[in-house]
Amino acid sequence: MLTDYNALAVFTLVAEEKSFRAAADRLGVTRSAVSQTIRRLEETLGIALVARTTRSVALTEAGERLYSEVAPALSEMRSATEAAANLHGRPRGRLNLAVSSIAESFLSGPVLASFAEENAEVTLHITVTDEEFDIVAEGYDAGVRLGEVIAQDMIAVPVSGNQRQIAVASPGYLKGYGTPAHPRELGVHRCIGWRASVHQAPYRWEFSQDGKEFSVAVSDTITTTDMALMVRLAIAGAGISFGMEESFRPAIATGELVPVLEEFSPWFPGFYLYYPSRRNMAPKLRALVDHLQRTR
Repeated sequence: MLTDYNALAVFTLVAEEKSFRAAADRLGVTRSAVSQTIRRLEETLGIALVARTTRSVALTEAGERLYSEVAPALSEMRSATEAAANLHGRPRGRLNLAVSSIAESFLSGPVLASFAEENAEVTLHITVTDEEFDIVAEGYDAGVRLGEVIAQDMIAVPVSGNQRQIAVASPGYLKGYGTPAHPRELGVHRCIGWRASVHQAPYRWEFSQDGKEFSVAVSDTITTTDMALMVRLAIAGAGISFGMEESFRPAIATGELVPVLEEFSPWFPGFYLYYPSRRNMAPKLRALVDHLQRTR
């Protein structure tokens, strides 16, 4: 039995629209042409796929099963042909990125601004989020995260140098409460902590001594999902805060914040742009990867 793939595509549209007329409008053909195509497919398979009434269209049990098997395959075929058609085209379209809120160097502005200027037909849509999810399933083209949390089946391109997390406090706080000499002394200090979302526990502060990593569960006086607020609170003397060094660097440079426990703060691989391992990369994503590699 020869399979009519065009008929399967028409059947999928009818199933999605639940209407011969709506499917015909999307295809730019007559309602009669759609109806005849479905009838020929049913005759070929020897079973009814669509239950027709004067007002509605519904799938039979056989139709439901065929749709569940065929629709995903047709979607992949459309994606593959679109990728092939665009392989040598200009970068264009919407580029969806999911970026960690602590990727300061990537989010600082210059890299993204210069990319947008060079690629006028690409529209950047950036979601700043620290929640972990499957970027492919959620419809993103790529993400930016710390290298240590990126799945191994992803392609990763560095967008920053090595990073480290440090503890900081204002000079006024340290004068009033003292400077801790070891992370275990943080338990008696006022601390400003970070959490990825209101549904997750506060982030444990991570340190290293003699090559061995360890974490400290501090008693946070204040917790927030906003790193910028953590910086402002620390400057205001609310307590000791902990996070990526580059987030605190401007305030350290002005003397508003002072690093503490630096000898216990190890360096680790920084941020990466990551995306699925696919041979047919969209020109818009290829343009971003090339831009990052040129400007690093």
